Amino acid sequence: MNRMIGYRLKRLDRLIDDTFDRLLADTGLSRRQWQVLNTLSRTACDDEQLDEALRPFWDGGAETVADVVDELGRRGWLADDGGRHALTEAGRTAHAAAGDRVAGIRALMSEGVTAEEFQATMEVLQRMADNLAAARR
Repeated sequence: MNRMIGYRLKRLDRLIDDTFDRLLADTGLSRRQWQVLNTLSRTACDDEQLDEALRPFWDGGAETVADVVDELGRRGWLADDGGRHALTEAGRTAHAAAGDRVAGIRALMSEGVTAEEFQATMEVLQRMADNLAAARR
């Protein structure tokens, strides 16, 4: 049966979520928590910057970026850096420990896909997103 792109994208996204949650479970991280840690591993962000960086990943469910930030803060993985969220040393350690798992998940997901196919897929998806974004204007 030939399924439309929306079906395939939603299915892939659900499988990515499930796989992240399953393979990161023993690190104590969900996919959303990983995304916050990974974003903050590059630079400290205030609430607005973090919300903007993570907007594409949040599906409007019950858990908010602020909820995840609060939880990671309670773990001692985040600290306030002049109004911005920053990783603590413990947060950097948690991020590094989970990073190997995430690399494994990405390798699993792209198994059998050449680098050229992957790049072409990313380019096509970007053009499709750009087309729909332009149509909203």
